[in-house]
Amino acid sequence: MRLSYLPPLMVYVAAGVSGLTGIVGVFFVKDYLGLSAAFLAALGFWVGIPWVLKMPLGHLVDLIWRHKAGLVYLGAGMIAASLLIMAALIGDRAAMAAIMPVEAWYVLSALLAPVGYVLQDVVADAMTVEAVPRIDERGQPVDPASRKQMNTTVQTLGRVAIIGGSVLVALINVYLFRGVETLSEPAKVAIYRNVYLAALVIPAISVAGVVLASLIARHHVGRLRARGFSTTDARSMLAGDREPTTPNWAILGGGAVFVAFTLGLGLLNVPFDQEIIFAGSMAIVIFLMRRLLSALDPPARRTLIGTAVVIFAFRATPSPGPGVTWWMIDELGFDQQFLSVLSVFASGVTLAGLFLCRRFVAERPIDQVVVVLTIAGAILGLPLLGMFYGLHQWTAAVTGGVVDARTIAMIDTALESPLMQIAMIPMLAWIANSAPATLKATYFAVMASFTNLALSLGQLGTKYLNQIFTVTREVRDAAGVVVPADYSQLGWLMLTAGAIGLALPLAAVFFARRQRLGVA
Repeated sequence: MRLSYLPPLMVYVAAGVSGLTGIVGVFFVKDYLGLSAAFLAALGFWVGIPWVLKMPLGHLVDLIWRHKAGLVYLGAGMIAASLLIMAALIGDRAAMAAIMPVEAWYVLSALLAPVGYVLQDVVADAMTVEAVPRIDERGQPVDPASRKQMNTTVQTLGRVAIIGGSVLVALINVYLFRGVETLSEPAKVAIYRNVYLAALVIPAISVAGVVLASLIARHHVGRLRARGFSTTDARSMLAGDREPTTPNWAILGGGAVFVAFTLGLGLLNVPFDQEIIFAGSMAIVIFLMRRLLSALDPPARRTLIGTAVVIFAFRATPSPGPGVTWWMIDELGFDQQFLSVLSVFASGVTLAGLFLCRRFVAERPIDQVVVVLTIAGAILGLPLLGMFYGLHQWTAAVTGGVVDARTIAMIDTALESPLMQIAMIPMLAWIANSAPATLKATYFAVMASFTNLALSLGQLGTKYLNQIFTVTREVRDAAGVVVPADYSQLGWLMLTAGAIGLALPLAAVFFARRQRLGVA
């Protein structure tokens, strides 16, 4: 692996390490906040919206290319603020509640973090372009075929870095939550707080990546100067034929309209505000995509459209929501340590799956990849549904307790984990290799905005499903039980989400083929 690959990978690792607080967050919300599954699904929609801002931010990175590191520093500050809010909320809840409601602090923290991560992610995407050398050590151009292979490698390593970060934090969680079943409640709370404080390493990693990128760039310039090139020529050779990017006021104006539109509806609490924001966001993104597609030749244009449609449908499928995790904790007895072990297992298998499936993904068109992953995902969702109806009790009885709920969960998680990450690699590699040189970050950002809107649509679907099929966990206060646990409708919730997850991507693939759209 080239040293130049490391800086963007460090930013991606920071994104993977962000999962350090995931399990703590689940138990904190379940045990200390009386938020419904539908509300949390709706909050998930708002948390996903900042990722649509990759659209104007990506173009901004192209415009301020030499100064883009500032966005990483800003993002690091927002992530740190989010983590400190949660640490204070857990450590001194009464003092925080005296300022504003605990639920409001939680929502603020939940919204600050994704804005920080999107600022860093949009710069990391641009850094992957810089990571692939345009010239060799003698100052000679690298041939296009080699650059294409290196772009695919960098994008694969980017997914690996994210998942590798998640493996690391899952292992840390396993260590922190050892013997958790014997701990008192104050001891658990102390661990929760320490996890959020330890997570402050996340913004430090991303900042270190940007600093390293600067040092590597200086080293390359110095090497070329030693061969007789001037500083100006050396920087020009390293940057390639990069002309100054002309501001695209449609993208910048559209981004400004989107921000004003979203904030206005959110603050005014307009009925169906999420649906209106989604429709408006989709209209803006499609408008900007049409403007960008004009820079591509017709075959490339159709390839990008077809790929985007298929990936959008694959990512837009709803999930059952947080009720499944609550049920596993309450009914199956999964504690913090086992969920950490499950996370380690899932991340490790995903990591292995990316390497094992790299050739399959590289040699097959994305529609074939999505069909295989969709069918596999539907099949692998059946064991969890089966456990709701007692599958684990039957297998435990037949096998003498060997194949119990935890065994089934481990096997199912191992097989299902790599699916979503694998599907993203072909599109990212295609953009890195085929998008116009002066608009790499813009193309990454606009296509990411489009596919992230798919996740927002999936969150809306999750909210609707949780409004139709109500799932509640037990909520207590000083007076006793406020909301009783009720998982009776969870089976239908999982079955409906699974059916939609199978039908939607297959319909998109059928549509792309029917319209004769190309795919990457």
